[in-house]
Amino acid sequence: MKAIRIADDVWWVGAIDWNARHFHGHTYTTKRGTTYNAYLIVDEKITLVDAVYGPFTDEMIQRIRTVIPVEKIDTIIANHIEPDHSGAYPELLKLCPNAKLYGSARAGQGLERYYHQKFDFTPVKTGDKLSLGKKTLRFIEIPMIHWPDSMMTYLEEDQILFSNDAFGQHYATNERFDDEVPWEILMEEAAKYYANILWPFSHLIAKKLVELAEMNLPIRMIATSHGVSWRKEPRKIITAYERWAANVTDPKIVIVYETMWGSTAKMARKIAEGVAASGVKCEIHDIAATDRTEVIYDMFSAKGYIVGSSNHDSGMLPNMVSFMEFLKGLHPKNRIGCAFGSYGWSGIAIKKLEETLKESGVEIVQPALSVVYAPDEAQLAACHEFGRKIAEFVKAV
Repeated sequence: MKAIRIADDVWWVGAIDWNARHFHGHTYTTKRGTTYNAYLIVDEKITLVDAVYGPFTDEMIQRIRTVIPVEKIDTIIANHIEPDHSGAYPELLKLCPNAKLYGSARAGQGLERYYHQKFDFTPVKTGDKLSLGKKTLRFIEIPMIHWPDSMMTYLEEDQILFSNDAFGQHYATNERFDDEVPWEILMEEAAKYYANILWPFSHLIAKKLVELAEMNLPIRMIATSHGVSWRKEPRKIITAYERWAANVTDPKIVIVYETMWGSTAKMARKIAEGVAASGVKCEIHDIAATDRTEVIYDMFSAKGYIVGSSNHDSGMLPNMVSFMEFLKGLHPKNRIGCAFGSYGWSGIAIKKLEETLKESGVEIVQPALSVVYAPDEAQLAACHEFGRKIAEFVKAV
């Protein structure tokens, strides 16, 4: 395992997790695996920017040793304390016990609580600089993008922005740069990452992007903490983030439902036909059969949401309950939607669907549609009209 040079005296020394299939517990499916990126800067101060997830500590150390003895590391930049970036610290510091850590004030507090040990830690803030010898680091706090401790580090002489979780992707590959992998896959994974992790913080991201632009920092490369780094097209991912943070949408509708005995599924298909008949693109997902990460990715670019469920006990079917709570946590803005479903003797599921959709931030543009037991031909025609109407709303905005 060798380090990969990304600039003069700057090396990627991270780890590749080919088998990662879930992230943040089981909230995010990572079908293409992931990487934990760490960077070594060789100067008068031997500096490690971020680290890797604990089980991959040995892989990182092996890569470092192909450049320099790991014991010579005397400076560690903790851009973020989440274990996928800091998990290696306890073992690493046994090899370089005199290393000094730098990070936000919240990072210092969090590291002690995570690992129950004292660190030689110096808090830094936006605008602070650290001379490594010939090279200089500049720190930029990015609180709640996506943890309170988060920050980025800018290497002035090489114009490299170590962006931590911003601009990253869960994408395991031996290639390290944007110009070495298929662009469509790269942007899909970048958007999927934003949708499932960063979406709730879009208002903060928009402000931070403006602040970053006002700093007038020339950015030759964005070195991320997951996936590949952006050396050919760093401006393109910044532009994409500007669009995503502004909640720009496509004229598209996503239907998400869960069915018990098929009645709600029949409604969903007929609603989709109504949407398509109006010339609006429509995607339909049975949440019990479709990966949630992929559904959120589809919804991320869509203007309209139509959600449905059969009634179960005193509410929605369980998979739909979980999905709607997850969606509510993402706080989608600038979206419109409505609810539908079937029931036998209590239609509370449809009411709860509509309430949760509204609580998530989606504008309800037409009353919920429900049927008792199974839809007849007239009710299926009403479903078609239901889909056509919301499609017209999407076309009008």
